[in-house]
Amino acid sequence: MALFAIFEGGTMDRRDFLKGAASTALTLGILGSASAETEQFRTERERKMAMKKAILFSMLPESLDLDGKLKTARDAGFEAVEMPPISDPAQIKSTRTAADKAGIHIHSIIYGGWQAPLSSPDPKIAEQGTAGLTSAIKCAGELGADGVLLVPAMVDGVTRYTEAYERSQKHIRPLIPLAEKLQVRILIENVWNNFLLSPIEFARYIDEFRSPWVQAYFDVGNVAAFGWSEDWIRTLGRRIRKIHLKDFKRGPRQFCNLLDGDINWHEVHKALSEVGYNGYLTPELGGGDEAYLKDISSRVDKILAG
Repeated sequence: MALFAIFEGGTMDRRDFLKGAASTALTLGILGSASAETEQFRTERERKMAMKKAILFSMLPESLDLDGKLKTARDAGFEAVEMPPISDPAQIKSTRTAADKAGIHIHSIIYGGWQAPLSSPDPKIAEQGTAGLTSAIKCAGELGADGVLLVPAMVDGVTRYTEAYERSQKHIRPLIPLAEKLQVRILIENVWNNFLLSPIEFARYIDEFRSPWVQAYFDVGNVAAFGWSEDWIRTLGRRIRKIHLKDFKRGPRQFCNLLDGDINWHEVHKALSEVGYNGYLTPELGGGDEAYLKDISSRVDKILAG
């Protein structure tokens, strides 16, 4: 079956293909080429400036209080932070106030979904996952974040691939109106969960929602064991709304610090520029002190430099 037919979920004869192939490829981003608008109006310097640095809240020094952590992040050169979900209204308010005081933006809520996967065959577990995602979306709205990271499903000995695909979509769809109302995207991340194992499938999964409020949170390092990050970026294209950074050594098959592994960062930067990416780059690594964070920040600067 032709590639375009896979994405549309049907068949297409030769005449229809010759008539519509160009527009279909452009819409889906399968050709991975930058849009005419991006090429015309974005200089290389503007692309570099558009991409911004963020840091995981969990990477900040544990010994510091909230104000100290956010100030340290800002002093290390990060413009934004990615937070875990917060359920207490008072804590949400104090966190928003602290971020404003530090001059740092909360850009995303890293919900996840491992504990109560939407793909679970147990309705109670799936309902817990739906409730958790709902709470995370509301938290994001209160904190001024525009995205929630979601691991949508897990495939294992109990849950078949098709079941994970269908169940997760079924539980996500009812939350799209809430996401739109609060202006918070549900961002699907690629992780080692035996699911969405190719960029083509990942793109199809997102497109089937037919909503700008369900998009991709792409992790550069998570695909390195079985693919090439730049290929995934060019295929997913403008579906990518946020980026996680980590490096990977293919020989020992282990994650490592940025620039210490086998990721081709020059090609990654080139691919991000081609698809017009202008969001946050957030390292997802272990935590450390201020010197460590400044080193991470400088490594991200080198990636941004291309």
